[in-house]
Amino acid sequence: MASITLNNIVKKYDDGFPAVNDVSLDIADGEFVILVGPSGCGKSTLLRMIVGLEDITSGELQIDGQRMNEAAPKDRNLAMVFQNYALYPHLTVYENIAFPLRLAKGKGSDQEIDAKVQQAAKLLELQEHLDRKPANLSGGQRQRVAMGRAIVREADAFLFDEPLSNLDAKLRGQMRAEIAQLQRRLGVTSVYVTHDQTEAMTLGDRVAVLKKGELQQVASPRELYEQPINLFVAGFIGSPSMNFLPATLKEGANGAVLSSPIGDIPVPPEKAEVAQGKELVLLGLRPEYFEDATLVDEHKLSRGSVFTAELSHLEWLGHEQYGYIEFEPDEKVRDLLAGLAADMDADELRPQVVTTLSAESRVRPGQPTELWVDTSRIHIFDPESGENLTRDAEAGAELTRLAAEEREREIGLAQEKDDQKDAQRV
Repeated sequence: MASITLNNIVKKYDDGFPAVNDVSLDIADGEFVILVGPSGCGKSTLLRMIVGLEDITSGELQIDGQRMNEAAPKDRNLAMVFQNYALYPHLTVYENIAFPLRLAKGKGSDQEIDAKVQQAAKLLELQEHLDRKPANLSGGQRQRVAMGRAIVREADAFLFDEPLSNLDAKLRGQMRAEIAQLQRRLGVTSVYVTHDQTEAMTLGDRVAVLKKGELQQVASPRELYEQPINLFVAGFIGSPSMNFLPATLKEGANGAVLSSPIGDIPVPPEKAEVAQGKELVLLGLRPEYFEDATLVDEHKLSRGSVFTAELSHLEWLGHEQYGYIEFEPDEKVRDLLAGLAADMDADELRPQVVTTLSAESRVRPGQPTELWVDTSRIHIFDPESGENLTRDAEAGAELTRLAAEEREREIGLAQEKDDQKDAQRV
């Protein structure tokens, strides 16, 4: 195992374009870090620089404290798992897994190679498929073979380059769980590239969000979700995405309100304070901050406010439903939403609010509806800089610290279970 340190890493191509621009990141021994962002943000380039497939223009890469900028890929002892599996079609599963060991001639007898292949096959539940060819395997089985090849190398770290993007949605979910469990059992340092924020949120100990080659925020999934640093991170992390509403601060009958296209929303004093003196702010409201007001109990009502809106349409999903509120932004806000959508590699950010409502709600589109919104969780952003004005950095850091403690505990439990299984076999 090994730690990986990136100090001010830059990658510029011949035309001067910085694909990766001044990225610094410390990846602890045994940590699972996700690099996430829209297409073209530099995440795969960064991974390829770590493994040695791309030259580093400036900055320093350290693996276990040793500078590795000029080291050949074979000297970095890193195992790469590619998007297209990179299996040899003419070799059996056994020989595909054994290939890196055969390549390192003189470093292991046939018996040692067999022991390592059998151990990896058992770990990945491939024992019954060792004599088969890749063409006769499912996508998930091929991905496990590719991971088996990485395991037998006993590499210091695993690097995953969008390994699940070729699989269907159901299989991706299964493989996410398998990769997460395997990483905990092996306790191996892992760096995983994806554009799928669901993978990022479910797999990573920490997630590094990239935009146009620049690192925006690196934190635990929970910190990213609850304490995003700016508009881009807030909009990119979460599904459905965070809603953004233009608003102006004014005094209401019972205190400060933020006047928005969907109505006046009373806000706590600490939220109102950050909007003081600003002509316009953007409200950040996640869909789950809303509920049908008739279904909210008295205790919860006091944490938010009720407003009247008209839903344009509803999507019923069984366990919940999405209600949509459309609004007409001014030209400045429309341009801001269009720019944010381009940054996130989305077609557009429509001027609408998505609300997640209980499945029991009987609200109907086209009628005035009373909705409740949890104002204690509202984010307020500066539309010019994109900064989250309500971010609590200390609370966010505590979430990431707790996640690190949980990682250590999970690795210990996973390895303890494996030891118990081995002892039972003996």
